[in-house]
Amino acid sequence: MDKLRTVDWNHIRAFLVTAEAGSLSAAARRLCLTQPTLSRQVAALEAELGLLLFERIGRKLALTQAGRQLLEHGRHMADGASALTLTASGQAEAIDGTIRITASDILSSYVLPPILHQLRQIAPQLTIDLVAANDIRDLMRREADIAVRHIRPEQPDLIARQLPDGQAHFYAATSYLDQHGRPQTPEDLASHDFISFGDSKRMIEHASDLGLTLRPDQFRIETRNGLVGWDLLRAGFGIAPMHDKVAEQTQGIERIMHWVPTTRFPFWLITHRELHTSRKIRLVFDHLATALTQRS
Repeated sequence: MDKLRTVDWNHIRAFLVTAEAGSLSAAARRLCLTQPTLSRQVAALEAELGLLLFERIGRKLALTQAGRQLLEHGRHMADGASALTLTASGQAEAIDGTIRITASDILSSYVLPPILHQLRQIAPQLTIDLVAANDIRDLMRREADIAVRHIRPEQPDLIARQLPDGQAHFYAATSYLDQHGRPQTPEDLASHDFISFGDSKRMIEHASDLGLTLRPDQFRIETRNGLVGWDLLRAGFGIAPMHDKVAEQTQGIERIMHWVPTTRFPFWLITHRELHTSRKIRLVFDHLATALTQRS
């Protein structure tokens, strides 16, 4: 991708916004360009690189394999350009006010704190309001500026960037395993307890997709709060799946059921259209994107 060094940055920006928006019309609105102008910029980038970056599926544009590869390189360029501009002009330290970030309770407690420490160093005058919640409507009600979610939003007024997938496996407390034994085969699970994160039926269905057979009576305790569920696991109430990055930070628990395939789940970083006009949102969005990618 050394060719990226010689192409027009405006063409790369046109490609990035089109990839995020999913259509030329939506991307043109975000960049305040006409659709033909934006289309010419994307076509020019394809010509400069000698690659087909998009293919049309119905009314939407889908990235080709080459486009997906270029997307990550382009994002790194955009992050670097933003950081360079902010650092060179001293704008990062001048950015103040409040930025509201919403993420799940688990992410807010285990994944985001070190990332937000870095952000505080970059923009010391910024006030961070971290909202631990799972409702995408926080953004639509303007109750948050940026969200980290596991599903891509369908609302056209939101900008979404896909991050590397998370990975999860099954865990249990050492105290629980010492008392109930460590399951070595799928048949061993029949005598074990599981913790439900709010919907045991869905967890049984998920287990079935992984080739496991679980019964409703194995879920004797449940909670819709991820932190409470993880604390119940640490207290020895049973077995549950968890994001590996969370488990790595937790003492007194063990990964079990190694024969079960890895569960992968998506991460999306989401914000409003103001991404393109607000230095504050741009700074935080780019910082989160880079940090969460590095920690994947």
